Amino acid sequence: MTSEETVKILSVLRGAYPQFYKNTSKQEAYDTINLWAEMFVDEDFQIVSAAVKALIAGDEKGFPPVIGQVKARIRQITTPQEMTEGEAWALVAKAIRNSAYDSRKEFDALPAEIQRIVGAPSQLRDWGTMDSDTVHSVVASKFQRAYRVKAQQKKDYAALPGDVKAMIAGIAGKCALEAHDEN
Repeated sequence: MTSEETVKILSVLRGAYPQFYKNTSKQEAYDTINLWAEMFVDEDFQIVSAAVKALIAGDEKGFPPVIGQVKARIRQITTPQEMTEGEAWALVAKAIRNSAYDSRKEFDALPAEIQRIVGAPSQLRDWGTMDSDTVHSVVASKFQRAYRVKAQQKKDYAALPGDVKAMIAGIAGKCALEAHDEN
């Protein structure tokens, strides 16, 4: 989104919340435009506009949305519906039931994010040999907690601005090189 488009977005917010922006100085307005432009530099104007309008339409408290709320609404608009932890566990439970025959095939059929949590085909086989009550209570609870944490990490990462993601990737690459050099 460009600075000019940012001004359009902030004008919509000013129109919807005139009392909130009533005593804004020119410097504050300039700083706000720069911050919003920087935070939404990688976003499409139409999507940001839709997110802001959706937040205004659903507002019952009378306060303009903050950047994080707009980013969350953009993710909601642009991201396909994520699998719930219960749905993810249902896939794992089915794989466990069938793991005695071919745990590799069952593991490979799971989505990648679930595979990362399960760990290995042998884990499915091991869970398949456990008491059913334990699997569907203790194992299910631990899996669902891990899935919830991974889903939140994914959302948090997606919310980061592009320059922060690039910085993180650079640091991760540097750490990987240092670890490789130590070996």
